[in-house]
Amino acid sequence: MDSEKAHKDFEKLEREMETLGQSPASPDTERRIQELSDQLQQLRVELTGPPTPWLRVQIARHPQRPHTLDFVKHLFQDFAEIHGDRSFADDAAMVTGFAWFHGRPVVIVGHQKGRDTQQKLRRNFGMPKPEGYRKALRVMQLAAKFRRPIFCFVDTPGAYPGIDSEERGQAEAIARNLREMVRLPVPILVTVTGEGGSGGALAIAVGDRIFMLENSVYSVISPEGCASITWRDAGKAEVAANALKMTAQDLQSLGIIDQVVAEPPGGAHADHARMAQILDGTLQMALEELERLPAEQLLAQRYDKFRKMGQFFRDAEAG
Repeated sequence: MDSEKAHKDFEKLEREMETLGQSPASPDTERRIQELSDQLQQLRVELTGPPTPWLRVQIARHPQRPHTLDFVKHLFQDFAEIHGDRSFADDAAMVTGFAWFHGRPVVIVGHQKGRDTQQKLRRNFGMPKPEGYRKALRVMQLAAKFRRPIFCFVDTPGAYPGIDSEERGQAEAIARNLREMVRLPVPILVTVTGEGGSGGALAIAVGDRIFMLENSVYSVISPEGCASITWRDAGKAEVAANALKMTAQDLQSLGIIDQVVAEPPGGAHADHARMAQILDGTLQMALEELERLPAEQLLAQRYDKFRKMGQFFRDAEAG
């Protein structure tokens, strides 16, 4: 695309969005704003070249990004949701249940952020409390009991850090999931679909195969949090995003994830069905490979996979 024309189109779309933002709210207005947002994002990519880490963070947080229930709709059949941790309550930020995948009975675990304000409040913006992680573990243990593969979909800013979560043992719940997931004798396939934030993401991300959508991110802390701690300035989030190596491409090069899954033109948020179709082949191939392994070999490979992460060796002569 001609650069001058792209800049003019960008400015025109921005003016239209600003005008619509001042108009009375309506479904048509919201739909048009969303369309303009998608077009602006595409133009931004064309103007700046390959997406920067900070742009990928913004795409990963796009309000129309497909969530767990969107993938359930397009990838699985006969989904039956399971609620509650059998101890305290049901956490709507964590979705769990049984389903069928290409004729196989499977278990699904994933974060759910919600779309509109009411849903976001009910889902706590995709930030689970301890009961959410305990529910996830309860269902994963059922999967192990009935020999069903587990599909995990990760998309959370992080575990909820409120006082009530701390009172009910947030850190213990996450730590227990990490320990127990290593031991589950069934295939575990993890897909980071949007944000993979800190222990809140890792608590359902100990798997045999870890995939990331092209514009998803995965890190120990958000760019804003990192900037606030490092420079005491959340405004330096873009600098932090570059330093954190949190994109799918960076993490694959570091051996943290196994594969980057391409997104359809315009991003996963632009076409949920197409995104699911692309992911479907990747998941099916990985599951067929893992199901051929005896349980002992599956567990040994999973253990080795995570033990190797973060190991760096100096050249002996360099001291």
